[in-house]
Amino acid sequence: MKLRLIILFTFCGIGLQAQENLDNSFIKSIYDTALSESRSYDWLNHLSNQIGGRLSGSVQAEQAVDYTYKVIENLKLDKLWKQEITVPKWVRGTPEFAYMELSPGATTNIPILALGGSVATPSLGIKAELIEVTYLDELKTLGKKAISGKIVFFNRPMDPKMINTFNTYSKAVDQRSKGAAEAAKYGALGVIVRSMNLRLDDFPHTGGMSYGGLSDAMKIPAAAVSTNHANFLSTTLKLNPSLKFYFKQNCRTLADVPSHNVIGEIRGSEFPEEIIVIGGHLDSWDVGDGAHDDGAGCVQSMAVLEILKKLNYTPKRTIRVVMFMNEENGLRGGTAYAKRAVELGEQHIFALESDSGGFTPRGFSFDASAANMSQIMEWKVLFEPYMAHTFTEGGSGADIGPLKNEGIVLAGLRPDSQRYFDHHHAATDTFDAVNKRELDMGSAAMTALVYLFDRYGLEAAEIK
Repeated sequence: MKLRLIILFTFCGIGLQAQENLDNSFIKSIYDTALSESRSYDWLNHLSNQIGGRLSGSVQAEQAVDYTYKVIENLKLDKLWKQEITVPKWVRGTPEFAYMELSPGATTNIPILALGGSVATPSLGIKAELIEVTYLDELKTLGKKAISGKIVFFNRPMDPKMINTFNTYSKAVDQRSKGAAEAAKYGALGVIVRSMNLRLDDFPHTGGMSYGGLSDAMKIPAAAVSTNHANFLSTTLKLNPSLKFYFKQNCRTLADVPSHNVIGEIRGSEFPEEIIVIGGHLDSWDVGDGAHDDGAGCVQSMAVLEILKKLNYTPKRTIRVVMFMNEENGLRGGTAYAKRAVELGEQHIFALESDSGGFTPRGFSFDASAANMSQIMEWKVLFEPYMAHTFTEGGSGADIGPLKNEGIVLAGLRPDSQRYFDHHHAATDTFDAVNKRELDMGSAAMTALVYLFDRYGLEAAEIK
């Protein structure tokens, strides 16, 4: 009996080693193909330089829908379609204008960008004294008497001591997303918000904001100011508390318009009912060309299917790529996709999103059960040769979030994050800021992870 057990364990060990060797070999072929044959950088060039910023509801957004549909069509997948959705349409209008006034006639121009979803200023603009705050709670302490009739200046920098820049972003972004709604309750005329950026530069960063449940009559205009100009305003305000700030913006929200998610798939050969999704969001803000956020994620997701096709890989499970629309100011694409999946009774087992820029991949974050996380951690060693083996529990991606249930693993590609917020939602988010090799390394890492989930599936107990 003892001899039989030894023989059994020996054969199991040989089998596991052969399996690992096979995985290592195939992942090596994935990286070789991605780094020498992928067309993702060319696709990104077209999205960025031929189409440009793709604000939800814009002509450019629909051009991106048509373009990615053609790219996926050329991959000759088993199925390709557009999912019709309705998206918000916010337009920036003519360029914003602002200045700081120390005394009548003594002005200094300040570059600003209206925040997405903001209302316009009155036609002649707004000029008022500034009141600087760091946290939203300070508004309550100051009270209506101190705030009414002024422009609130939110000036809380992203914390440079945090290594993960997405963590410091999440701790600072409430002033952008909620600042106008809170300041309006105390009679503020408008808000100016420090850009969500660790770098000191002259580029204001836009981004989404919400008025919560405020009536239209209570909504006040909101704009972002660059980090350098936020510091300049703060210093000058301390020297001259009576200085005034003027700004004018012409943005407005129009009626919702139709748009689309673009979806393509390779049908699974053994378990076609089990679906693996990879995706990024097609829309972007309008001030750059959306190369990092999220053109990179879109072309990387399409490249996963391209690479598998080039390797003549026959997946066991259905692998689906989704170009989501309207992540930036509504999440309508991700919500509609998840709703339709429920209506059809589809069984998604794994969803992977790339929405953190096209920088060097460091690994992935996972939203998974303990059993599935244990399985995933066994794969880390396969990513070590490519320095993409930082596997952590945590968030995944906004567009795939609505898919969450007990029977799915959600994941997000995690590139090096140190430079991401230099470009995020700013005029600096352009094609020239993306490195081809870094982009292709991300595509390869994503493909390798998809291959492993396709090959091994989930822990059987977790599939509902």
